[in-house]
Amino acid sequence: MSHPAHLFALGFGSGLAWFLPGTFGTLLGWLLYVWMDPHLQDAQWALVILGAFALGAVCCQMTGKALGVIDHGGIVWDEIVAIWVVLLVASAQFQSPLAQLGCVLLFRFFDMVKPPPIRWFDRHWKNGFGVMFDDIVAAFMTLLTLAVYTHFVH
Repeated sequence: MSHPAHLFALGFGSGLAWFLPGTFGTLLGWLLYVWMDPHLQDAQWALVILGAFALGAVCCQMTGKALGVIDHGGIVWDEIVAIWVVLLVASAQFQSPLAQLGCVLLFRFFDMVKPPPIRWFDRHWKNGFGVMFDDIVAAFMTLLTLAVYTHFVH
């Protein structure tokens, strides 16, 4: 935590968990979403997410360089921002805490398994932007799956 960028990249310490740091980062992101959502309209959320993505690209680059691994497991700002995207877009259909938990678990599945095209971005874009972007792709895959589920099941 020698630089403020590390504070963000490491998810305010949630990425320092000794196991499943990405899950702890995602859970922090969910908690922050629940805390901030009553105070933000969709347009404000869009600005927060865009700003957090840009900040994350810089902070993740700096922290990855300092740690010697550009996409170090402790860097979880990407999970935090991506789960905000999922919860914001899915909130109309998935409002209850249990439904939100389902969204979180589905996102974690895509983020951990990294099916194509997520894996391609994870392997080829080795910089702060890439660290952030592959999780946005995982968020998109989560939302696509939720849309298909909603269309065919509900």
